[in-house]
Amino acid sequence: MSLFLPKLSCKKDIDEVIKTVAEKVLVLRFGRDEDSVCLQLDEILSKTSHDLSNMASIYIVDVDSAPVYTRYFDISYIPSTVFFFNGQHMKVDYGSPDHTKFVGSFKTKQDFMDLIEVIYRGAMRGKMIVQSPIDPQNIPKYDLLYHGI
Repeated sequence: MSLFLPKLSCKKDIDEVIKTVAEKVLVLRFGRDEDSVCLQLDEILSKTSHDLSNMASIYIVDVDSAPVYTRYFDISYIPSTVFFFNGQHMKVDYGSPDHTKFVGSFKTKQDFMDLIEVIYRGAMRGKMIVQSPIDPQNIPKYDLLYHGI
């Protein structure tokens, strides 16, 4: 768990943050405090949060405390990072089938900072989907799981 990042513990808190964060990218990291990959991602998020404070607000969400959002965003793998801007869900084309979230940890702080900048600039121009600036080799690969088909 990151001691430096605010934690959202219920659906009401998440809804409130989505509604109230304005003119900034809202970053929601879904995961578990005891997961090693989540801890690795939390370290990157906490180290960059001050540098990105003009462009982004970063929050931690435990997947078990927000099952509604876990199902809605189909969070099968953790950590998963979801982005919003002025209450709108921002999508990013990572070159994978799923544009709704980033799955796994970022390889470097710079990858995360570049992504936030691209989302912010795209959102300020009214775009709802942006192209990922991250090198495809640095994007974790996974297979989509479809339940109940």
